[in-house]
Amino acid sequence: MRQYLKYLEFLSNWRKFKSFGNERFAMDWNERKPCLGDKTKQTGFDRHYVYHPAWAARVLAETKPKTHTDISSTLTFGVIVSAFLPVEFYDYRPAALELDNLKSAAADLTALPFKDGSVQSLSCMHTVEHIGLGRYGEPLDPDGDLKAIGELMRVLAPKGDLLFVAPVGKPKIVFNAHRVYAYGQIMEYFSKLKLVEFSLIPEDARDGGLIRNADPKLADLERYGCGCFWFKKL
Repeated sequence: MRQYLKYLEFLSNWRKFKSFGNERFAMDWNERKPCLGDKTKQTGFDRHYVYHPAWAARVLAETKPKTHTDISSTLTFGVIVSAFLPVEFYDYRPAALELDNLKSAAADLTALPFKDGSVQSLSCMHTVEHIGLGRYGEPLDPDGDLKAIGELMRVLAPKGDLLFVAPVGKPKIVFNAHRVYAYGQIMEYFSKLKLVEFSLIPEDARDGGLIRNADPKLADLERYGCGCFWFKKL
């Protein structure tokens, strides 16, 4: 019923706007595109995918690497960062991106095409939780995420920085979308690296936005929070 009322409002507004007359633009009923859900008090957004690239960009502003390599994170992160920092972006399903300062190529996260200890600045954000669930056409593998984590640690250079993001909360698989990890699981999997910073994006906006240097205990209270881990290889 609510959508029906919104459409009636759209129809009324179309007729009213049409009645104003406009010599600058053609206005044809066949060219309509009702946007019925945008009249809100606030602009909605995906908390995970807005805040975690913002966190990563702030870390890069601190570390100031000469180049940065990103593995399968959200496209907008590498695209924007490439405006001021050379970025190499790799994905299982490569993106046909054409921008200066940005390289886009194919790579399998469970078998990265880099030499041991060769990547100084590396990110893999909101990605590993999917590996092995078949969502993106990759082979089914219960340990696909662990293999991917092993590869990230293998290619990270000594004193290099790794920005890793994954859902945090009570451990579970939501097949075939993603896994959710306990804070302790992530720390165990990356035990060969040093944690520089843990930041949290709570699922509920009432609990805050991006909480930098968050108390790890908060992570395990989440159902589907977003954990941002900055690791360094000693």
